[in-house]
Amino acid sequence: MQLCTASSGKRHFPWRAAIDPPNNPTAASAEVWSTLFPTQHFSVAKVADTHGLYSIPMTILGNLDAVQALEAGRRVLEIEARAVHDLAVRLDAQFVRAAELVLACKGRVVVSGMGKSGHIARKIASTLASTGTPAFFVHPAEASHGDLGMMTRDDIMIALSNSGESNELLMIVPMVKRMGGKLIAMTGNPKSSLARQADVHLDSNVAEEACSLGLAPTASTTAALALGDALAVTLLEARGFRKEDFARSHPGGSLGRRLLTHVRDVMRTGDAVPSVRDTATFSEAVMEVSRKGMGMTAVLGANGRVLGIFTDGDLRRALESGSDLRGLGVSQLMKPNPRCLGPDELAAEAAELMEQYKVSQLLVVDENQHLIGALNMHDLMRAKVI
Repeated sequence: MQLCTASSGKRHFPWRAAIDPPNNPTAASAEVWSTLFPTQHFSVAKVADTHGLYSIPMTILGNLDAVQALEAGRRVLEIEARAVHDLAVRLDAQFVRAAELVLACKGRVVVSGMGKSGHIARKIASTLASTGTPAFFVHPAEASHGDLGMMTRDDIMIALSNSGESNELLMIVPMVKRMGGKLIAMTGNPKSSLARQADVHLDSNVAEEACSLGLAPTASTTAALALGDALAVTLLEARGFRKEDFARSHPGGSLGRRLLTHVRDVMRTGDAVPSVRDTATFSEAVMEVSRKGMGMTAVLGANGRVLGIFTDGDLRRALESGSDLRGLGVSQLMKPNPRCLGPDELAAEAAELMEQYKVSQLLVVDENQHLIGALNMHDLMRAKVI
């Protein structure tokens, strides 16, 4: 076989083997890889195939060159995209009935599947649980050895099997039916044993697998996953599930922080909030900005309401104007009617306001426009909202 090695004049790196030389039939791949290693010179080294494992030249991509690899990847994506598209066309009253059964369920949704279908079943159970439908996964083999005790007559089982003939599932179905539980089957064969015993059958059949051998579950598992997502999102919308509901089941990570952290949780309060009266002098305002370290100070009227804001940017512009600032009051230099927000707003919305209006600080006011807090970009960063 042939193995291409890259030479830079110093050392040879067989692991950077990429292509046959451009005068060979795979010249297109040579052009692709030459753009990745423009300083390299590619030469062909003959290597004995002592085991006789390969019948065609082998490259860094095994039996494929770069162009063939791209074609294989695109073929898989196109097959799986068609499989999902065909599902949408076939969706019928059975899907509606499945959604009705789950919505009427007084217990939980138990999702089960064997092998690759089991992995998809786990994902569907997780998606249902995080979008307002209490659900969990049970392994069918474990279910037949005691774990079926997790299920009650008020629960619904969703059983996944592309063939619809998984022995492990068929063994526990009679027990589910005997206890009075409902069964939704998701299979690729409407005439299968599992489909016939189900209260509702969701057809996840695909025309072909994306695997070139036609063996590995590929398009069929993608179709089942998409069908599970379709059911979960339909139930989400039917329940009127909101962002806030979603956040309650996702308290960890950036998603939870964005949806659960409010302005009152991160704002500065009390003496940490810089503020001066509208009668303050320029010097007094500058001193307040310096003391509190927020790069600004709020300017308040006699009743405590916010009249304006004086920032370090206003200070720089005043100094650049060349005016005599000693006799000026802060009310002559402040920005009147600054952008404010309430304490119950989401901190993520504060970040969006700062980005939208290119500001680094925001004042927090109550319903009567009285100053109750302040926050800046650093406060949001410390809270990991941004």
